[in-house]
Amino acid sequence: MVAPDESLLRFVTSSFPSIWALELLLALKRDPRWRSREELVAALRASDLVISNALDSLVAAGLASVGPEGAIYMPASDEVAAYVDDTEALYAERPDSVRRAIVRAAGRGASVFSDAFRLRRD
Repeated sequence: MVAPDESLLRFVTSSFPSIWALELLLALKRDPRWRSREELVAALRASDLVISNALDSLVAAGLASVGPEGAIYMPASDEVAAYVDDTEALYAERPDSVRRAIVRAAGRGASVFSDAFRLRRD
């Protein structure tokens, strides 16, 4: 079992704001065709809101495309596709470490946001 390199972990934490987003991307990658939101909701047993938010983040990260037909796996470059392949392999081998990295990154973002509203004493 090889430890993931830092660039792969940066890719994971910057590309997937939630485990739902990673699961959605892998579902799209496994079945590379246009898939409707309804089909994705049913396949992942998720809500429409969860799928919509995950799709928005995947499109913003250059990992998927959304159109009238639905959504499809569409990495922005060969380099991004290689990172996705490495992420998929790591997730298959060490799912807990990938999940922890995503949750930690999401928690840091929430902390930074909440700290912005914290009252400070001079």
